[in-house]
Amino acid sequence: MFSRRTLLGGAAAGATTLGLAACGGSGGSADAGAEITSLKIMAPLLSDTAPDPEGQLQKAVEDLIGMPLEVTWVPNSSYSDRVTVTMASDNIPHVVVQTGKTAEFAQTAEAGGYWDLTDILADYPNLTPENDEVAHGASINGKTYGIFRLRDAMRAAISIRKDWLDNLGLAEPETTADLQEIAKAFTEGDPAGDGSATTGLIIPAWSGYGNNGPYDLWETWHGTANVWKEEGGKLTPAFLAPEFLEANTSMRAMAEAGQINADFATMDSATWNEPFFTGQGGLIADVSSRGLQLLGLFKDEDPDSYGDKVTMVGNLKNPDGTLWALPTPGYSGYLTIPKSSVPSDAQLATVLKALDALSSEEGQRLLNNGIEGVNYEVDGDQAVAIESHEASLVQSDVSAFAQIGTQSNGYLGHPAKPEGEAEAALDEKRLAFHESDLDSAVFNPGAAYMSTSYLQSGAILDQIIVDARLKYLAGQLDEAGLQAELERWSSSGGQQVVDEMNELYQQGSN
Repeated sequence: MFSRRTLLGGAAAGATTLGLAACGGSGGSADAGAEITSLKIMAPLLSDTAPDPEGQLQKAVEDLIGMPLEVTWVPNSSYSDRVTVTMASDNIPHVVVQTGKTAEFAQTAEAGGYWDLTDILADYPNLTPENDEVAHGASINGKTYGIFRLRDAMRAAISIRKDWLDNLGLAEPETTADLQEIAKAFTEGDPAGDGSATTGLIIPAWSGYGNNGPYDLWETWHGTANVWKEEGGKLTPAFLAPEFLEANTSMRAMAEAGQINADFATMDSATWNEPFFTGQGGLIADVSSRGLQLLGLFKDEDPDSYGDKVTMVGNLKNPDGTLWALPTPGYSGYLTIPKSSVPSDAQLATVLKALDALSSEEGQRLLNNGIEGVNYEVDGDQAVAIESHEASLVQSDVSAFAQIGTQSNGYLGHPAKPEGEAEAALDEKRLAFHESDLDSAVFNPGAAYMSTSYLQSGAILDQIIVDARLKYLAGQLDEAGLQAELERWSSSGGQQVVDEMNELYQQGSN
């Protein structure tokens, strides 16, 4: 229900590990009768510093699972390459984090490289998925080859310069038409009150299709299906429906009127916050965490009056009042168990027992919060950071260990307590509209299925759609030109993908 596939390609080979602990000793020649006495994991490292294997957090995790833990932390930038190299070696860990449903992972899994856990996870209460539809979307053609890492199912939001709304006497938007009116007012009026040149919607260069970007949000709000459309028991690509053209035609009109930043095709996404913060634009369609980031920038600049700078709303209704909300996949990759390093049922049970402990309430709080009384305290049900050198060491390790958590049974950790009243109010507002938007979420009916032809040529097919949409929005293609590119997608192998997806979908429905 919450899952959707971005159209993806395989990983390349050749990378260097940041070796904290080697994976050694249990590769392709692992003894099926040997007992696993030390759990070996490979995981991505998103920060600069790997956890100390003798640190307090790792020792607490080892106490919880009842055995030593050996983790190979690999820089995230080279992680997919390292997975490729490791899986082809004789030095494979017991658990490998997969950061997404890549073509390489799917092919290896279906070839028997990873344990099929479809009928096994129900025996482990903390590994039993809270939401069956997330689990189905995370599957590969209906089979479960890993424990998915839970993420928020709804994150979409519009971040808005609240002070600009107030200056112009405008209400927060409820529909796409409202947003267009605000974008026009921000562009043609004087929202900052100083005569400076401003625009409405800020969009950076956005690669990929179906990955919850601003274009995907706009299309969904206009009634476009989520990657795949199911009608009459058959799947068709969402971009072939008339709503796709309608949505992009309205956005093209905004671009032509100067209500979107002129460099939307080339703007570096790493600088997305800057035009909003510096007063060049007043609207961002992204995830709600961005709104909290923006509020933090204004607080750093002026701690006394930052609270009136940013507001947020959730998914927008179509002008006729219908709400189609765009969900996230609901997960981000998996914890997988290679058969070559864990060849027996008994060994598998040992690994799953440890992972089950890590997803218990105690385990989740270790991985996501740290050690109570050392780096955080609890206020109500919220975590409040402790300021000390010892606390900073544990907190640094938490940022890494969170990558080996799954929470597929539901998040049981402590949410962080907002720093101030403005943050608390904005956080409460965003959580409320995320919850209500889920009732109108548009899910991807094809999320679980992976076409063989798509695995081979999906990246090329995707690029046809990405380029055609961007050229249409920039005025480089007219409607006929856009339709011609969509037809080229079909004739370049897209129709074969459609046929294979429908065959898989019919098999899964029976």
